[in-house]
Amino acid sequence: MDWQVEYYKKENGNIPVFDYLLSLDAKMRAKAFNEIELLEKHGLELREPYIKPIKGKQYKGLFELRVKFASDISRIFYFTYRQKTFVLLHGFTKKTEKTPQRELERALRYKEDYERRCEDE
Repeated sequence: MDWQVEYYKKENGNIPVFDYLLSLDAKMRAKAFNEIELLEKHGLELREPYIKPIKGKQYKGLFELRVKFASDISRIFYFTYRQKTFVLLHGFTKKTEKTPQRELERALRYKEDYERRCEDE
């Protein structure tokens, strides 16, 4: 059975990953959706260069889906939720070697918000 992919939705209804994907040019967006499909199909079997865990104790459980097209590099943060579900949190275009701290913190905030609201249901 394939994995499921959910998109994190903020309380105001915005879906950060979807907004990000729509902001990409057509070829990069197609590549990103293709790699999201790979994640659905292969689940935890998918490895580098497609995915990579985020280092650091405070980011335990966070991963990045790594999308590269020509010289453009995008990252989509996600985590595994319950059985066979990946939750895509948000994405950004990588311009430096190191992932910006504010992007990591945003992903962590969204993850914690998702988990908190799912427990309340």
